[in-house]
Amino acid sequence: MAASEKIAVVGLGYVGLPLALALSRYYQVIGFDISSARIDALKKFDDRSGEVEAATLRSCTMSFTDNIADIAGNDVFIVTVPTPVDDENKPDLGAMIAACAGLGRILQPQNIVVFESTVYPGITEDFCGPALEAASGLICGEDFFIGYSPERINPGDREYTVDKITKVVSGQTPEITEKLAEIYATVTSGGVFIAKNIKTAEAAKVIENAQRDINIAFVNELAMICDKIGLKTHDVLEAAGTKWNFLPFTPGLVGGHCIGVDPYYLAHLSRSLGHEPEVILAGRRINEGMAKFIAESIHKKLNKAPSRILVLGLTFKENVPDLRNSKSANLVRELIALGHAVDVHDPCANQKEAQIEYGIDLYSTLNQINPFDCIVGAVRHEAYADFTQETLSSLLKSNGLVADLKGMWRAIEMPDAIGRWNL
Repeated sequence: MAASEKIAVVGLGYVGLPLALALSRYYQVIGFDISSARIDALKKFDDRSGEVEAATLRSCTMSFTDNIADIAGNDVFIVTVPTPVDDENKPDLGAMIAACAGLGRILQPQNIVVFESTVYPGITEDFCGPALEAASGLICGEDFFIGYSPERINPGDREYTVDKITKVVSGQTPEITEKLAEIYATVTSGGVFIAKNIKTAEAAKVIENAQRDINIAFVNELAMICDKIGLKTHDVLEAAGTKWNFLPFTPGLVGGHCIGVDPYYLAHLSRSLGHEPEVILAGRRINEGMAKFIAESIHKKLNKAPSRILVLGLTFKENVPDLRNSKSANLVRELIALGHAVDVHDPCANQKEAQIEYGIDLYSTLNQINPFDCIVGAVRHEAYADFTQETLSSLLKSNGLVADLKGMWRAIEMPDAIGRWNL
């Protein structure tokens, strides 16, 4: 495919924006998002997801719009809209439905629509294809074509960026697959892997995070066992990690929009086929229950007395502003339910968003605050990992408790009167 081909990226979140910018170095690209606020911010060189620097936005050649009509006339449409779960942990394809309806109104013959959103096998061909047909009046596989290339961006990761990872691709026909492979090979040094078919590519994506979820669930269950016998989980993992093929997973809260969501897509498909998933949902149950386990453990260490607690970290992972599916928020709720007064600080999170999403008022600073009975290191933000003994002491009462969920303060010696609890 010649670089003169025009590409539109639909959905400019933590996946779509970096991809669109990478493509814009070689193709004419326009980025579309339904959020006018998001588009306005990007036009002002502000990426609230923290994935792209202002200088990169300022120097890019792509354009941004919240008007679907503006992306008509492009040759390739890449859809990167979110695919969350609903309150019953069932797949929520609302954004996919809206994207197909919008694209269908502007679709033209010979267009290609590529989906990157995480789905279970069959959604691209059995759901999106017909939805695009219904909205466009065109025939999928004859008038226009579809493909799938799963997103693999890890928020906050500066090593495995979109221009370095291996991209899996598959198209509706061999010719479409070849075109997609050429497009993606242009923007990544990690190479392109051509999957056997679209369903294989979809299945490969949905198991990637399910596998991580299960591995983290194992070490979380190990943490529960270690807690009962008085061992420190990180000490055990450090010893076990000396074996060359030991997998380096660590315990903690598992939230976010990938690991905490994708297993439910696989479980939904499994059940629709008459198979009750066991391992996948067992891992989910363990990880979903960690906030309650941690809260109850801290409650016991505080002698079940109502206490002032400071939770450090609200985002779903370290060094990113993303608050979606925050399990720290669950921990806060569990601690409050046990009778504690809980305050929260996070240097990366947006204060307004935290209030709207979870009803949590974030501390803007840790300076000049009254010492707490307990501090909880919930997220390994760089700012927290750099804490010293003096920093921890300034936040705690003389007989306070340090609850270190990420093992980031293990090497810090504290006064004997200070209690310690680690996962």
